[in-house]
Amino acid sequence: MQEKESDEGCRGIDGNKKIKGRKQHLVVDILGIPLAVVVHEANIHDSVGAVQVFENMRYKFPKLAKIIADGGYRGEQLSKTLKATLGCDLEIVLRPDECPSKFQVLPKRWIVERSFAWLENFRRLTIDYEFYSESSVAMIQLAFCFLILNKIFH
Repeated sequence: MQEKESDEGCRGIDGNKKIKGRKQHLVVDILGIPLAVVVHEANIHDSVGAVQVFENMRYKFPKLAKIIADGGYRGEQLSKTLKATLGCDLEIVLRPDECPSKFQVLPKRWIVERSFAWLENFRRLTIDYEFYSESSVAMIQLAFCFLILNKIFH
């Protein structure tokens, strides 16, 4: 009898963000169009998962000068890795300390949040149906192809 390979290696649990399954990392341009997409198990920290994103972007964007990220991507090691891999700077945008309970729109960070909101319109992406993370990446890329074509022809 042949043993079934479990899917436990492809999924994880992030107790801080209360995510079970996988995390998605997007690097988008100023219009919200993705430059790089990586999906990995949820138990990997954001700063470690970002290294995979930077590796996918290597040699593709030679004129890239700066990447803006949220507080989950803090760390000197990540900044050094980005500088060595892509030759660009990492700018972290944090929430101001004076009013942590109120919602504030942070400069430039809303662009990637808008891109994630666009993905929520696709039923297949709202729940992690895919067995492989490569299939999840393909579905995200397909969704953005649909969005771009929809913007062109409407």
